[in-house]
Amino acid sequence: MTAVAQSEAQIRQQINQAASQMKTMQCDFVQTKHLKMLNDKMVAKGRMYYRQGNQLRWEYVTPYAYTFILNNNKVLLKNSQRNDVIDVNQNKVFKEIARIMMNSVVGKCLADEKDFKTQISTVGQEWVATLQPLRKDMKQMFQQIILHFDRKQAVVAVVELLEKNGDRTVIELKDIHKNEPISSDIFSVD
Repeated sequence: MTAVAQSEAQIRQQINQAASQMKTMQCDFVQTKHLKMLNDKMVAKGRMYYRQGNQLRWEYVTPYAYTFILNNNKVLLKNSQRNDVIDVNQNKVFKEIARIMMNSVVGKCLADEKDFKTQISTVGQEWVATLQPLRKDMKQMFQQIILHFDRKQAVVAVVELLEKNGDRTVIELKDIHKNEPISSDIFSVD
């Protein structure tokens, strides 16, 4: 093994270890969508909750209220007008989106070698993982997914989604709290 490959393997091991030890995570986020065609950007803010065992709540609070909750095989999409519950086993696209969101947030997607070709490098105080989609359906959506890890906590701090059409979404995770209790009501889809 070369020195570079060995250090990449060590980084993966640290990230995977941190991900497996993370029972819960909650944080604020700022999502900035850069629209290539309009040469504009849209900023949304919200709160994210994660609990091991396939539970994720992604809640936008500004400029609009919108909630995405994944609880095992069910997804709740909620806005001011309606609530929709989707069985992810009945919807392949939702299943993929839910899995990628979950795995990206905790850094588990680095082990996903059938879905992504991954390169990891050290840049200043962070590790940067560049994921190239390998599957056709993923290639149609994303050119690359770039995860920026905080080296001290070995958790994702920034997710960049580079879309095929040139649009780019940057999600910054802020005020991250790991392994603190989270009420089950947060993940309720009923």
